[in-house]
Amino acid sequence: MQDFRDALYFPIREFLDGGNPYSPAVMFAHWPVRQNFNLYQPYHLLLHAPFALPGYRVGAVAFALASLVLLVFLAVLAAGRLRLPLPLGTAVVATLLVLSQVGKAQLYVGQVNPLVAVGAAGALRWRDRHPGRAAVALALAWLKPQFGLPLALLLFARGSRRVALTGTAVAAAASLVVLVPLVVRTGGVGPFLDVVAANLAHAGHTSYGAVDSTTAQRVDLAAVSFRLTGWLPPGAEVVALVGALAVSAVLVRRLDRVGAPVVADLLTCLAVVVAVVHQPGDVLIAVPALVAVAAAWWARRSERCWRPVGWAVLLLAVPFAHLHFAGVAVRGALGARADVTLDGVAVVLAWLLVVAFAVRSGRT
Repeated sequence: MQDFRDALYFPIREFLDGGNPYSPAVMFAHWPVRQNFNLYQPYHLLLHAPFALPGYRVGAVAFALASLVLLVFLAVLAAGRLRLPLPLGTAVVATLLVLSQVGKAQLYVGQVNPLVAVGAAGALRWRDRHPGRAAVALALAWLKPQFGLPLALLLFARGSRRVALTGTAVAAAASLVVLVPLVVRTGGVGPFLDVVAANLAHAGHTSYGAVDSTTAQRVDLAAVSFRLTGWLPPGAEVVALVGALAVSAVLVRRLDRVGAPVVADLLTCLAVVVAVVHQPGDVLIAVPALVAVAAAWWARRSERCWRPVGWAVLLLAVPFAHLHFAGVAVRGALGARADVTLDGVAVVLAWLLVVAFAVRSGRT
């Protein structure tokens, strides 16, 4: 439960005690944490406060159970795309999800990704028929800005401008309730921005988060490229962010126009993950789209143009199947660096294959 400890329980306790949890120095001085509290949306400190009010163990168990419920709900959203009765489809998807490495990690690490994934899935699913509901879902996905920002931009590019703008505004308004007292406690806007800069600087130099770390498990384009080549040009993360989003924004619009919205949803999720810093477990947001695309590919598997999509589905199974025994086997055969790079290579290649499918779809 290290993420529950470092990104939820003790940051909320620091906030409730009158401090600023975004300051790495404050958190390391006051609490038994090993990671700094990253720049989650401030509303996170209120939304998850009920889990930080009781004792640590009670809060941890309650949070794990809540995360399990969210994973099951994510399976419900995914099963709705299958040609199976909803209870049966939900049972199948939920079982596979919870037994997978990505699903298990949400529970034993204590991540907030199940809520973010439900938000992203809801924003994509409801954006046309229920834009108000989709906007609220997007606001939940904004809990982590590295999800919310690219997702909002891609929704805007796909024509869901009301959803993108309203969801972003809802997240910002909810965060102001917490942000204002934090700024006052810190001594004003300038000192608070100094804390934000210190937070980013610390996160960018950790062994698990730095783009040039050889031991980090990041799956975004810039970090994977560095671990494969050992080369990190200046501004690589910015170039990867802008490039991946620009290419994907053009192609998701094309996929919508040619009648492949489920593939557009998958490309949207993959673009979110490869464009900016992400870990293997963050592919959780792609589960409903992945299930929908797998079903569509199976129905059209005889068509040659759908082969890249089939390979992308197989590659996206890699992070889910990367269980402990698989990691041991990879480390024994190829070394530790290959083990921490495998998921990232699979995700980036899957994104490239879906990009290739989208490019080709505009010609045929």
